[in-house]
Amino acid sequence: MYTLLDAEGRPYLSPDPGRYGGHRRGRIYGRLDCPSALRALSRGHYRAQRVFFADEATAVRAGYRPCAVCLPERYGEWKAAQHNVSR
Repeated sequence: MYTLLDAEGRPYLSPDPGRYGGHRRGRIYGRLDCPSALRALSRGHYRAQRVFFADEATAVRAGYRPCAVCLPERYGEWKAAQHNVSR
């Protein structure tokens, strides 16, 4: 069983692994093969704050933003939307 977060950010058990990983403190989600996340994990950082999501939509609904490194297009869209909100 795998522990994933739902759209409200609550953990639940799933027989399927998550398709996206995230950082709880930074509220960032990205691909499981994200170079930035893998570097942090290899240095021993990040692991305690690591979370997983079944899909991207769930990560977004839980309040996480896309990673600029592994999801640059989605990050750009998110950043533009944030800029429009702050106007």
